Amino acid sequence: MAGHIQDRWYKTESDANGKPTRTKTDRHGTGLRYRARYISPDGTEKSKSFPDGQKRRAEAWLSQIEADMTRGQYFDPRAGRLTVRQHADRWLASLTQDPGTFVGTKQRIRLHVVPHLGSRSLDSLRPIHIREWLRKLEDAGVALSYQRVIFANLNAMLGSAVDDRLIPENPCRSSSVKTPKPEPRRIVPWSRQRVLAVRSALPDRYRAMVDLAGGCGMRQGEVLGLSPDDVDVPEGVIHIVRQVKLINGRQVFALPKGGKTRTVPLPEVVARALEAHSAQFEPRPVTLPWRSLDGVPTTAALYFPNAEGRAVIRTVFNSKAWQPALDAAGVPRGRDNGMHALRHFYASVLLDTGENIKALSEYLGHHDPGFTLRTYTHLMPSSEKRTREAVNRAFGDDQESPDGPTTAPGD
Repeated sequence: MAGHIQDRWYKTESDANGKPTRTKTDRHGTGLRYRARYISPDGTEKSKSFPDGQKRRAEAWLSQIEADMTRGQYFDPRAGRLTVRQHADRWLASLTQDPGTFVGTKQRIRLHVVPHLGSRSLDSLRPIHIREWLRKLEDAGVALSYQRVIFANLNAMLGSAVDDRLIPENPCRSSSVKTPKPEPRRIVPWSRQRVLAVRSALPDRYRAMVDLAGGCGMRQGEVLGLSPDDVDVPEGVIHIVRQVKLINGRQVFALPKGGKTRTVPLPEVVARALEAHSAQFEPRPVTLPWRSLDGVPTTAALYFPNAEGRAVIRTVFNSKAWQPALDAAGVPRGRDNGMHALRHFYASVLLDTGENIKALSEYLGHHDPGFTLRTYTHLMPSSEKRTREAVNRAFGDDQESPDGPTTAPGD
């Protein structure tokens, strides 16, 4: 056995003849009688007390501890007494995420997890508590897509508790806990006419942003962080190596989303738009910290500084330039008509011309071609359409051979 059982109501002493005898201790009849004691893998003594009449239960508990240590599955019984709030503080302090991502994670844990689950001890957390918590988020009107992100943060936080051997299982991964799944949205790409109408309604200094987002699939922050040094006109490519992002309302330069740089084709029409833009609005050097608010100051000449020569603040651009342009073009405001709609337009144009999903995924900077496929599969030409077009080409009147398609030998 890993330790021993101490009977705190009796002690063994030697009588005058040296014979061991049991005598009552000062604690006889009060408190829990049996204390199971053992030495844990870290070398410290652990114990648990049991009432009178439960010595066998104490022995069984001690045997289980020994078996868990032998199998390498030992958990300190006291470790799980840490509250969810205490563990959240330690977990957040240990994260090495991108600073912008960290701010969002911290905010979600503080606003949506701690108020509901923070006072519970980790070892008391059960799947039912997770299900009740998800129901509270739903009743509060939290969007399903946002519920999914919050749930992912809690899942990761409790997963770390399992890794740190604070609890044996993550209740978020129980089969009875269902990950929030928002209704799939069917993306309806903008028409060319709508793109041009919004472009015309923007202030002159920002119109070429539409060419980059709609013609190269760039994200808004990537457009705002683009420098002439990133554009290789002779090679016909743009190297997307930075973005301007907000952390607690303040701007920094950072790598593109997911920490991935990429190279995308530069169409001639976009190259001409950039050339015309630069002739009217000369790129200006802008200095921002790199990656975090206290990061190394980094300078880049930007195509799209504001009128004062500073980096454009995304939220200000959206409210002062983009949304008025939507109004002028007769486009309703809303989540589907942000500047991100231009990336959907770009995807629809490429897919309509037969570009493959893998290439499109790389151009858009997606982490997984499967995500690109799930997002845009309904925009891909149908197999029936491709079949009709292929056969029409094969049997068309403009073919040189009147004999139709060549038949492979043996067919």
